[in-house]
Amino acid sequence: MSQAYLIADTKIHDPEKYEVYKRLAKPIVEEFGGEYIVRGGRLDVAQADLWSPSRLVVIRFPNRGAALAFLSSEAYQPVKAIRLQA
Repeated sequence: MSQAYLIADTKIHDPEKYEVYKRLAKPIVEEFGGEYIVRGGRLDVAQADLWSPSRLVVIRFPNRGAALAFLSSEAYQPVKAIRLQA
């Protein structure tokens, strides 16, 4: 099986809450074999008419099943709620 990538474009409204999310999400990501490849940083957008991202997060998983298992895991659901509030 090939690797899978979870790509998120995030817009942060509550930086303090987002820091809590990051701290709690990382061990869950790692439990499912995930590895953060990109977490924020400078963006240079060549064609902003196609897409204007705010803050990118890219997580590599060993396969699609692992990525989907992470997203639907019981452990991640309360942490996801924090992300949605942030």
